[in-house]
Amino acid sequence: MKIDEICNLLSAEIHSVVPDPELDIERAFASDLMSDVLTLMTDHLLLITGLNNIQTIRTAEMSDIGHILIVRGKRPTSKMVELAEELGIVLLSTRYSMFKASGILYTDGLEAVF
Repeated sequence: MKIDEICNLLSAEIHSVVPDPELDIERAFASDLMSDVLTLMTDHLLLITGLNNIQTIRTAEMSDIGHILIVRGKRPTSKMVELAEELGIVLLSTRYSMFKASGILYTDGLEAVF
């Protein structure tokens, strides 16, 4: 699934530069526990989280996650956007809950990690 498809499905806003708009995101993982995120070993992953702080970006960097979706209407801070762009991480936000966003993406074909 491409970034523009995710944005259309979730009415999501893009907050950082998209380095490769044609990249297929194959799986998603939803969590607010960054310790769980650090255990993931998969490529082309979308992290869905309500955790809206700089540690989310740092965790994604350590786990080689290139796409983050922040849910529940939260918006990333300017420092988060700046760091995401520096690291080449795509940062999105949606007003939907984590449950609803995950369900919509799963129904439309995005696979779960587990």
